[in-house]
Amino acid sequence: MAHAWIGLGSNLNDPEQQLKTALVELGDLPSTQLLKASRLWISKPLGPQDQPDFINAAALLDTQLLPLDLLDQLQALEQAHQRVRKQHWGPRTLDLDLLLYDQLQLDHPRLQLPHPQMHLRPFVLEPLMELDSHLELPEHGRLADLVERLNSGNTLKTVLPLEAKMPS
Repeated sequence: MAHAWIGLGSNLNDPEQQLKTALVELGDLPSTQLLKASRLWISKPLGPQDQPDFINAAALLDTQLLPLDLLDQLQALEQAHQRVRKQHWGPRTLDLDLLLYDQLQLDHPRLQLPHPQMHLRPFVLEPLMELDSHLELPEHGRLADLVERLNSGNTLKTVLPLEAKMPS
């Protein structure tokens, strides 16, 4: 089994519910168990500002799926949520990013691990901190140190605690 950290985001069609539903669906993936989920966070869009704010979260999975197989499953979930890729960093119903897969470093045409630029994005790092404050990002160091550096310009605020069904 491998630990996989997933970043979730949505800013269309009831984003809070999109994420809550997606978290339950992540736990239903083949050979995969949802271990933890962060609270929901709200953030300004990274790209074009003429779109709604995003709701973000992070999830920790225990999976037997290989990284590319997990990526396929994540993209299938995005499709099931009617994700349309019209604009880079544009609005979306659901965005699921494979952020980390254990400490694997991978440079594949379809997938880079760790996820590029995640170390610069508070909307990724803050939810991850809730899952594991001792996590280390390959080539970037301790998550806690990265969050501390970004906190001075942090535009995040917590929304509601997540109410999605969690494993017992």
